[in-house]
Amino acid sequence: MNAGARAMFERILIANRGEIACRIMRTARAMGVEVVAVYSDADRDAAHVALADRAVWIGGAAPAESYLRGEALIAAALEAGAEAIHPGYGFLSENPDFVEAVAAAGLVFIGPSARAIRAMGLKDAAKVLMEQAGVPVVPGYHGANQDPEHLAGAAEAIGYPVLIKAVAGGGGKGMRLVEQPEHFADALESAQGEARTAFGNAAVLIEKYIQKPRHIEVQVFGDGSRAVHLFERDCSLQRRHQKVIEEAPAPGMTEAMRAAMGQAAVRAAEAIGYSGAGTVEFIVDGSDGLRADRFWFMEMNTRLQVEHPVTEAITGVDLVEWQLRVAAGEGLPAQQEDLTINGHAFEARLYAEDVPKGFLPATGRLTHLEFPALARADSGVRAGDEISPWYDPMIAKVITHGPTRAVALRRLSAALEGTEVAGTVTNLGFLGALARHAGFAGGQVDTGLIARDIEALVVVPEAGPQHVALAALAGLGLLEGVPSDAGFVLWAPLEREVRLIHGGAEIVVRVATQGAAAHDLQVADVRVEARHVGGSWRLDGQPAPAVAVDGHRITVFARYGLVFDLVDPLAREGAAGGDATLIEAPMPGLVKAVYAKAGQAVAKGDRLAVLEAMKMEHSLLAARDGVVAEVLVAAGDQVSAGAALVRLEEEGA
Repeated sequence: MNAGARAMFERILIANRGEIACRIMRTARAMGVEVVAVYSDADRDAAHVALADRAVWIGGAAPAESYLRGEALIAAALEAGAEAIHPGYGFLSENPDFVEAVAAAGLVFIGPSARAIRAMGLKDAAKVLMEQAGVPVVPGYHGANQDPEHLAGAAEAIGYPVLIKAVAGGGGKGMRLVEQPEHFADALESAQGEARTAFGNAAVLIEKYIQKPRHIEVQVFGDGSRAVHLFERDCSLQRRHQKVIEEAPAPGMTEAMRAAMGQAAVRAAEAIGYSGAGTVEFIVDGSDGLRADRFWFMEMNTRLQVEHPVTEAITGVDLVEWQLRVAAGEGLPAQQEDLTINGHAFEARLYAEDVPKGFLPATGRLTHLEFPALARADSGVRAGDEISPWYDPMIAKVITHGPTRAVALRRLSAALEGTEVAGTVTNLGFLGALARHAGFAGGQVDTGLIARDIEALVVVPEAGPQHVALAALAGLGLLEGVPSDAGFVLWAPLEREVRLIHGGAEIVVRVATQGAAAHDLQVADVRVEARHVGGSWRLDGQPAPAVAVDGHRITVFARYGLVFDLVDPLAREGAAGGDATLIEAPMPGLVKAVYAKAGQAVAKGDRLAVLEAMKMEHSLLAARDGVVAEVLVAAGDQVSAGAALVRLEEEGA
């Protein structure tokens, strides 16, 4: 411990929620540090609250009423007797005003200084600073002149295609690709509008668009004067500029390029006197392999990153432990020469979202959640928890490690197949398809891979006869034996019929019960034998997958989760079909804008309203040509899933 070090913290407050808070708590508790959680109205029963030594309520469900209230977080820390605040990643983790307020309250901020955050907070100023530090930057315009004509001229000078990017923020918001000059004006207006809404700052920069880009970032760690890097992560597998699967190290990386990128990242960190964990993101031209002269600084994230577990897996370093030690006054826990790469690691982000519907964020109660032992699963939810419309719908990060990339990827594929989720739709099948993608397996990664192969990646797995048979048995309660009220037929099997809905289609299954351990099922023209042998069920001699039942909903854990609904014969007549006359909210959210007016003629596909949910905006379109009869909401309304928003006149009226 150096002369400036103090004793390790006795108690810290974690100014975050969910998976983020849970992950930080695990390390803090292992170090003997007590942890204080904060929670909103929506998080009273959340996993991170249960895991903490103490929890403090800080406000309403909306982030602006709770997790973004710096004064409430500081007050909670003081009330609980915490000595320091860990911001997690997200919310106020990169807010320099919050950092200064924490220090003014006599608390330690577990992260970089306000000065360092400000230096990297605006992409244009950061690029100038990086140029001065000798870090290569993408050709582009990063100036203050935001006149549309000036920006269009800058784009012409750079050469199309170009990328318009919001100066503030991230997550793909305020970003537009422009391939032709005639499309620039509209793209600029759209990007500025989105940036203004998301970040309160409409300013943009213009960059050269790399034709076959790879997103490679370098993990850095500093103590305020010196810094080291913990090698790179490849985050090229993205959709809508948001990461899906990350890995470390980057496939195809050469020692020369690793050294060049690592040194550039360290120069970037040391140029701003960086303290704690941070990530320097680079855009790489992968059109001709990885070359030391083909990478450019993109931005620096002045916080711990969501994908940090893959770095931990290959280095054996607990980055949260390092954060606490340096914040307590220690110097760097290791020198550059002490750090080595061991094997390969992947991380897949499991979300509650409807992939075939354009990755539409989803909500719902998790009725079942289990992860296989072969993977590290960082999660902030449990079975029984609600996926809230107020926050990011991440369920977990699934992380695997192996001695080689091929082994680590096979383990990831197996882990995804073995993950069991029921109660909400997920992107599990999509992740599984990516893990099995031949190009990805061969290390052929770039940020355009998902967009190019999207049709193949979003194919919904079909249920086989055995899966249908298993769902029927579960729906009848026969997997636990024959119910006492099932009755019997003398000298003959008990026969009955069950109807299931799967993928919008009704399936009729005939079940002939021979006894508690034997059933014969007819699915269309296929006969399936179900037998209970040696303590488990087998279908046509093969082990049956696990099943979860919640009311009339049955989930068979095969092919990433096959969902069936048991048809109640008494309720069949009450089922309603789709109505193109009524435009409804597909999920809970905030009505951002309403474009429809009563009496207005609209065409199929016209935008009628915009709904904001799960940090994204979703346009609601007319399902057919018609005339608006009634507008049932106004901008600013908070609506539930299924709420009627706009009604069209009946056809022929």
